[in-house]
Amino acid sequence: MVTVLNTLGEGERPAPRPRHPEKAHRPDTPLLRKPAWIRVKAPGSAIYAETKKIVREHGLVTVCEEAGCPNIGECWTEKHATMMIMGDTCTRACSFCNVRTGRPDPLDMSEPENVASAVEKLGLRHVVITSVDRDDLDDGGALHFANVIRAIRARTPDTTIEILTPDFLRKDGALEIVVEAKPDVFNHNLETVPRLYLSIRPGGRYFHSLRLLERVKELDPTIFTKSGIMVGLGEVRDEIMQVMDDMRTANIDFLTIGQYLQPTRKHAALERYVTPDEFKGFETTARSKGFLMVSATPLTRSSYHADADFAALRAARESQLAQG
Repeated sequence: MVTVLNTLGEGERPAPRPRHPEKAHRPDTPLLRKPAWIRVKAPGSAIYAETKKIVREHGLVTVCEEAGCPNIGECWTEKHATMMIMGDTCTRACSFCNVRTGRPDPLDMSEPENVASAVEKLGLRHVVITSVDRDDLDDGGALHFANVIRAIRARTPDTTIEILTPDFLRKDGALEIVVEAKPDVFNHNLETVPRLYLSIRPGGRYFHSLRLLERVKELDPTIFTKSGIMVGLGEVRDEIMQVMDDMRTANIDFLTIGQYLQPTRKHAALERYVTPDEFKGFETTARSKGFLMVSATPLTRSSYHADADFAALRAARESQLAQG
C-alpha cells in the first residue's frame, strides 16, 4: 500500500514533496480485503530487473510505477513498460489516481529522444506512451506527444505506437497536433460513468472526453481508438451499458474494463470487487455491441497485453473489411 504523504527524493529527482497534498486531510476510507482473483506475485525476475535498469538509465517515468499497477511484474518481465512523459506530477487531482499531484516541472526537451532510445534498447514491437495532465501548458503537451511519436518512428519505424492522452480540455488545436503525428492507437479513458465524474474525475468532462475520441476518427479514420472504465466505484450495470453505447456512437474500436483498486485510505473508496463472471458478461455484451476488441478482466488496465491486443485489433479490422 502506497502512503499518501510518501516523499520521493531518490537519485536525480527534485527535493522531496508531498505526493498527494490535496488528499492529506481527507478522512480515511475503509479498505476491503482482496479476493483471490486479484492477488498477483511480487516482481523479481532477472528480465524485470533489466527492464527497470533501462528505464532508470534513460531517466524515464513509467505509469507502471507511478500508478502502482498490479501487473508490473508480469509486464516488465515481458519487457513491456508504459512510458509516462512530461514528468511525474499531474495538474489534476482525480480521487482514484495514485500519480503525484502538484505543479509540474518544465518539459524535458530531450525526453522524446530518451524514450525512443529506450524503445530501441528494449526491442519493443509495440509501445504505449501516456502522460500526466499538463493543464499548465498552452497545448496541454500535444506537441510533446507528437515529438515523442516522431522520435520513435525515426529510430524504430516498425514499432507500432499507442498513446494514452489527457483530455486536452480547453486546448484548441491540441488534438489535431497529436493526430497529425499518426499514432497507431489513440487511447483516452473515460474512467467511470457520468454520474460519478464529480467525485471521481472532477477535472474532466464526460462528454468532452467522448467527443475527443469521436473527433480522432473524423480527423483520421485509420487510427484505432480505445477507451476504458474502472468498475467497483458504485456504478450500476445499466450505467455501464450506457457508457458502452456512448462509446460505440463515437466509433470507439477497443474497450477495456478493469477493477478499481484503491491506492490508499485517502483515495476514493472501493465499493466492491466485481467477480470474474461479471467481467465475462461485460465482455460478451460489449462484443455484441460491435467493438472490434474488448478486454474485461479484474486486472485489465489500459496497456495490459497491449502488443498482443493490437495484433488482434488489426486482425479484427481486416476481417471486418473483408466481410464488407
